[in-house]
Amino acid sequence: MERVDVLVIGAGPAGMALAAACGQRGMSVGLLDPNPERRWVATYGMWSPELPADLPAATVAARAEGRAIALTEHRLGWEYVILDIDALRAHLADHSAGVTVYTGRAVGSPQRGVVSLADGSTLRASVVVDATGRSRPLDPNRSRRVPAEQTAYGVVLDEAAVAPLVAPGEALFMDWRADHGESGWPTFLYVVPLGGGAVLVEETSLARRPGLPLATLRRRLHARLAHHGITAPKEARTEKVSFPVDQTRHSGPGVVGFGAAAPLIHPASGFSVASSLHLAPRVACAFAEHLPADPDRALAAAQATVWPTAAKVIHRVRRIGLEALLRMPAAEVPGFFEQFFSLPDAHRWAYLTGRDDIGGTVAAMASLFRESNWRLRRHLVLPALMRALETNEELPAPPIRAN
Repeated sequence: MERVDVLVIGAGPAGMALAAACGQRGMSVGLLDPNPERRWVATYGMWSPELPADLPAATVAARAEGRAIALTEHRLGWEYVILDIDALRAHLADHSAGVTVYTGRAVGSPQRGVVSLADGSTLRASVVVDATGRSRPLDPNRSRRVPAEQTAYGVVLDEAAVAPLVAPGEALFMDWRADHGESGWPTFLYVVPLGGGAVLVEETSLARRPGLPLATLRRRLHARLAHHGITAPKEARTEKVSFPVDQTRHSGPGVVGFGAAAPLIHPASGFSVASSLHLAPRVACAFAEHLPADPDRALAAAQATVWPTAAKVIHRVRRIGLEALLRMPAAEVPGFFEQFFSLPDAHRWAYLTGRDDIGGTVAAMASLFRESNWRLRRHLVLPALMRALETNEELPAPPIRAN
């Protein structure tokens, strides 16, 4: 089979964006996926200033003013954007002229530039990109421990039905009130408009090792809705979410990890699409500068684009912050977010979006530490000195031995 310049594994938003960007720069490109024509079903959002300038207006399904509730209500000051996933996919497909699509499942890379498929065949490329999300079949060194996962269960309701929760043109980024009536692991409500009068209402566990079961989230969501006098119709469309937020950096030999597989997921929000869309043309330029003459330099240049030193540092800092949340007593989580949402806009923006902004991130964390009480400071600092928490499941008590 003919060798291509770039082979991208995974036809999600990150993979399609990178394949399209590479094709537009004159490279021969392959895109491999078990079901490349599948319809995307997840809800993708980002802050309005993060929208790539070249995305057409049709790819935006809805815009809303963001607010959050921890112990009190906070106006975030930024517009929140929900993408029209069908329009986004169509836009990327329209810009993928010259990209050769292959149907198949990657299972490994026996040697540099070679990808093995489940059917026994192989594909060859000067450089290979793993954009498969959580599975990362081209990373033999991926962690085997129980992942910390963000999980969520949601229903799509009519705009009028959710009036007790949000007004038209609003998005409720987080609501940490326990209106579901349960104690235990903390969860929050996420409410965003989808356009056309539809609104997604979702009960979310920000991060837990392992992820909080969807059955628990479903029960809490319906109890929370009932608390506000809302009943979801039996035929309402549902959304189920589960993805890891603590993956290590992709270390497959001779492979560039991209998108959620890199991972570009922010462990404090679960966002990755904005970073993927912004990085795709930059990674494509790194490839184009050295291909087809020097695949090794092309690979190194792409790796440096995805993971400059500053981004590596921020990734480590965010992982420490994640461990702090995983170890934080449930009753204190809303108080932590009360403190976070009370920070100045610039600090919150830097922490939530600046994946290579060391100065901004450090300033945000320093401000949070200064404004916190001694107990919260302890929760923020100690995880940096401890091994990662094995699990958030309650371990059985040791047997009592008779004397």
